[in-house]
Amino acid sequence: MTERDTDIEFDFFDEPETEEASGRVRTPRRQSPRGPRRPVRPPSGLIPMLRLAGLIAFVILAVVLLVVLVRGCASDSKHSRYENYVSDTRKVAATSTAIGKQLNQTLSATGIKESQLEQKLKGLAAQQQQAVAQAQQMSPPGPLRVEHDHLVEVLSLRASGLSRLADAFRQTATAKNASSAGQLLAAQARLLSASDVNWDYYFRQPTQQELLHQNITDIGGVPDSQIFPNPDLASSQAMMSVWQRVHGAATGGNPGGKHGSALGSVKALPDGKTLVAGGSASQNEITASTDLAFQVSVENSGDFQEFNVGVILTIQKSPKPIVLRKKIPVINAGETKTVTFTNIDINGLFGLPTTIKVDVEPVPGETTTTNNSAEYRVIFSLGG
Repeated sequence: MTERDTDIEFDFFDEPETEEASGRVRTPRRQSPRGPRRPVRPPSGLIPMLRLAGLIAFVILAVVLLVVLVRGCASDSKHSRYENYVSDTRKVAATSTAIGKQLNQTLSATGIKESQLEQKLKGLAAQQQQAVAQAQQMSPPGPLRVEHDHLVEVLSLRASGLSRLADAFRQTATAKNASSAGQLLAAQARLLSASDVNWDYYFRQPTQQELLHQNITDIGGVPDSQIFPNPDLASSQAMMSVWQRVHGAATGGNPGGKHGSALGSVKALPDGKTLVAGGSASQNEITASTDLAFQVSVENSGDFQEFNVGVILTIQKSPKPIVLRKKIPVINAGETKTVTFTNIDINGLFGLPTTIKVDVEPVPGETTTTNNSAEYRVIFSLGG
């Protein structure tokens, strides 16, 4: 083998080695005329921006939910404050109203003595003062502070009026002039009557308006309260009659002068048919309806004001009669007042003659009672 052959052989083995080495180097692929194809990537900075936008949206949603939650809690809290306050005022209103009922019973009671009346009034004044203390401990919602101050003032006025009324009875215990005594007593009674007006005008109505303004309508109405439900009793004439009756009881005597009550007309409603006493059942035919009622007129036939005049309506029915009772709180001399009996169950009486009796209970000192009652033969029909 010649040297040239050796060189050729060397060249032969050397060339593939070069090609193999170059084969390990990644040769670029054939490129299209448009140039090399690059991988698709988001624009620089877009991903951080998207993440930031998502974070901002999440924060906004969280803030909105938090605001809604806080407002919901605040609304519930506000509703509870108003509901609790109105509930507390109902308790005070009920207490004061109950005191008023006891006051009316005391002033219209027969046989009560001066000392007993004074003691009773002082006790009622003490009870009313406790209601004042109870109201002062309440915590009204901010918008109702003015109205609550008026509530406390009304209750204080009632406590003062009761105390002053007791003092007035004490001052007139030995008085000789009934008219002057009545005027002094009436001046104190008018304080109580005024407190009823103030409760409604300065507390109940504006409080109800504020509840509507606050859109709170599901907690019931603001309570009403009356300690002197019959303003007529606050007149000088009425209080003079009370004074005379109390002093008659204190001396162990009966009320002097002419006292009396008389039964007037009796009408069947809603027709307005006037019943005829002593008439036949056909004359007093009554059309039955769900609105059936009886209206009874009562006249004060005496010379003095009378209190708590009782009226009784009795309908004969087997096996047990229907008995209904009403009272006229106060009726002046010569005055006529009416009472109406409703909710009358006449099942089993249709087409059958029966008897209705009406009685007016005698007042203290009444001597003539022949005109206090009457009986009526009636028949109930379904009408046509």
